[in-house]
Amino acid sequence: MNQWFLMMNPLKISEIHDFPHSPPEGYSYQVERHNASTIAIWLLHHRRYVFSDDDQPVRTIWGFIKCKRTKKCNTHTYHAPINSNKIGKEVDVKNTTPYTSMQLNLTPLELAYVQTKG
Repeated sequence: MNQWFLMMNPLKISEIHDFPHSPPEGYSYQVERHNASTIAIWLLHHRRYVFSDDDQPVRTIWGFIKCKRTKKCNTHTYHAPINSNKIGKEVDVKNTTPYTSMQLNLTPLELAYVQTKG
């Protein structure tokens, strides 16, 4: 990913080639610049809520992408959110879900249930 391109142009989730997820039914993703080297990925839910006065979708932070530019290559890493403004630990994108990049802390029994259900 070219960091300078990202800073100057809006990004679509489809342009992040290694992002493995499709949005769940009734949801979509929105990508925004968080700061000069970081992109925020938001999950938008398109259902109407009673606490929402307008027709805008409800947003929750999916996670962040930190871009690194070196002389030899441009790379990026995925990070779980601490909250919508604070970047957490680096995560392996293979261990994320379509709903969040936060890592689940499951017991072996819970993990077996989740794996058989999905």
